[in-house]
Amino acid sequence: MNLLNGARWLPCLMRDGSVEYRPPADMAHPDVINLACPRADFQAGAYQFLLGLLQTALPLADHGEWLDYLIEPPRPDTLQKAFAPLESAFELDGDGPRFMQDLDPLDDVKDTSVSALLIDSPGASTITKNIDLFVKRGRVDAMCEACAALALFTMQVNAPAGGAGIRVGLRGGGPLTTLVMPESADATLWQRLWLNVLPSSRLVQQGQRWTEPRSDDPDLFFWIADTRISDKKGTEVLPEHVHPLHAYWSVPRRFRLLIEPDKCSCDLCGRETDRIVRQVRGKKQGANYDGPWQHPLTPYRRDPKKPAELPLSQKGQPSGLGYRHWPGLVLNDPEGSGTMPAAVVLDYINHKQKLVDEERRWGEDVQALLKQMRLWISGYDLDKGKTRGWYSVEMPLVELPESSQDILREWVQQLTGLAQQVASATRNQIKAAWFKRLADAKGDMSQVDKQFFSATHDAFFHTVSRLTAILQEKAETTVMPADIAQSWYLVLRREALALFDDQALSGAQENMNWQRATDARRQLQGFLSGRSKGSKAVKDFISQHGFAPTAQTEKSPLTQGGAA
Repeated sequence: MNLLNGARWLPCLMRDGSVEYRPPADMAHPDVINLACPRADFQAGAYQFLLGLLQTALPLADHGEWLDYLIEPPRPDTLQKAFAPLESAFELDGDGPRFMQDLDPLDDVKDTSVSALLIDSPGASTITKNIDLFVKRGRVDAMCEACAALALFTMQVNAPAGGAGIRVGLRGGGPLTTLVMPESADATLWQRLWLNVLPSSRLVQQGQRWTEPRSDDPDLFFWIADTRISDKKGTEVLPEHVHPLHAYWSVPRRFRLLIEPDKCSCDLCGRETDRIVRQVRGKKQGANYDGPWQHPLTPYRRDPKKPAELPLSQKGQPSGLGYRHWPGLVLNDPEGSGTMPAAVVLDYINHKQKLVDEERRWGEDVQALLKQMRLWISGYDLDKGKTRGWYSVEMPLVELPESSQDILREWVQQLTGLAQQVASATRNQIKAAWFKRLADAKGDMSQVDKQFFSATHDAFFHTVSRLTAILQEKAETTVMPADIAQSWYLVLRREALALFDDQALSGAQENMNWQRATDARRQLQGFLSGRSKGSKAVKDFISQHGFAPTAQTEKSPLTQGGAA
């Protein structure tokens, strides 16, 4: 199967709610509104595949050309013509180069299950030790060519650490991917993708030189030439060694798909197929990526105190992804907090957003559905190659002039900083209510933090929206309005006490120590009022923004006869 010559292998969500398999060129069809992949990581991977394809087949000179394609998308047949010169690099099978596979047939290694392409499948050591307790072996024994292609691509661009000689992905193991998405459910797949396509000049890293993408360029598509084996020092792949677009097509792992003719149903998508993949071959010492790589779809973080150190890609976290991570994904601050949002996010905020607004003011037909945007964040949470979870969340984006972003960043840091302090205090007092000695609290209490941040999620973005509106009207404002600061403080106070009451009283009544719970709640109230030892963060926030904490007494089961 060739992935670009018109084969109908991508599952697409149609405007009428049905799912149809279409060729990649149909991403521009007005009735295709999204992808419908059988796995969440495949969905994110397929988006990255199509974005890499657009960046490669339709290199853009500037934002004006980008806007032209946004206003008037190409026809699917036009896209097909643009893809045609690249077809030879996208053969999934055959005697020649195979898409994202080793040119060597790897006859000297043993065949293994096709499930090895799935990042969350148990490894050989896990199976040998019989400790695949939650993610079981044998879930996937056969894949159709379409699912195998998606699995292969998803593994290559997200490759986790796998032991000696098993190379990690270009962005490190478990990188986050952040994409700009329209708020409207009516947006087409083309609009969802095109918002994340960059002018070619913005893809060139230091030491690189832009050349017209070609299917026979081994610096762009490694798999069309002999493998860049990394068994010795000095074989690391640095940005200046390759084409600027190679970041979209990185291949740290050496694989060969063993495709065989057989009528069978795919274990992932359930479709009947005449060609199936049951086994693959894999070998160590693939491309070893090193140096100052910055993938255009991934946020990074650097240490401002150690400018010589390389930036690190932001990763999935065991505590989940929430609004406390939002500033680092949206607001550029390399010299302060060290956060560096993905290039596609910064390009939208600093360039595309203003360009679309200007065109709309001039009367150009730029659809209103592109006015409200969201940030889609996805990625694995990995621990040294072990999969702990997959995250896929959306958060709002704000429309704000570049000149006001420093002020908003400072305000948001104040909001999230206070929230983190309150979450920590709430967790500690719940422990105090549960245990006579805090040293006895050995379990994982991170769920308390998750519940707190979930309960205050909507209020945070409502607060940010209010602050953004203030800055749009009065760009010179540098002090957060007292009423907005107080509203945020009261939300945190209310949710902290509600969470405490829910958790502290959740055990069996006969085991409840009411005096201890009452004392712990009193301590939490003192912290939230800025009066207790260790509550300097709350006291400073109240003082800095010039409001008085509420004098009302929150009702609690502990103060309504619960201890009787």
